[in-house]
Amino acid sequence: MTVYLFNSDPNCHLLKQLVLEFQTDILSSLEVLRGGGLILYPTDTIWGIGCDATNPHAVEKVYALKKRPGKKSLIVLLADKRDVLKYATQPDLNIFDYLRTVKGPTTVIYEGAVGLAENIIQEDGTAAMRVVNDRFCKELIKRFRKPIVSTSANISGEPFPRSFNEISEKIKKGVDYVVRCGQDDTRLKEPSSVVKWNKDGSIEVIRP
Repeated sequence: MTVYLFNSDPNCHLLKQLVLEFQTDILSSLEVLRGGGLILYPTDTIWGIGCDATNPHAVEKVYALKKRPGKKSLIVLLADKRDVLKYATQPDLNIFDYLRTVKGPTTVIYEGAVGLAENIIQEDGTAAMRVVNDRFCKELIKRFRKPIVSTSANISGEPFPRSFNEISEKIKKGVDYVVRCGQDDTRLKEPSSVVKWNKDGSIEVIRP
């Protein structure tokens, strides 16, 4: 009989450690989000400052940390395209066909935003939302059962960080939890593309 000693395999130990860190990050982030706090976390694009997108007091903390004027647009992350139907009234379903044709992460500005913090929804009733593919983000949002704010981890007007190492200490110290997952990723990333889907079905590119 062959006995497999998985525990003697250093790769097995590494895998267990990564799984444990992942779950610790998820649970710690959930605790902070539920308490109205801020997290610093990796997304499908650049590192972001996050909070409960339905909590106006938490959203205000984001504006304050970034020294950003209130009502300036923040991106909201969703776990599934079906969630768009919860937070945008009667979105054009052709949006989903369009998103299947784009190569990279794309944020869509939807009209008729509902169910989000009032300081996220713009004066014209729009809100910027993106369905994520990143494993950590998707897991976190699904378990939180609410959308999460994602805004670049920098002071307003300063360059956005392309990796964790470029994030300032002021931002790191200004949040309630810093996610460990993804900190070792040295790839230089870019923000998502942003498009606005108009009522007539036309697309306006806000950020390529």
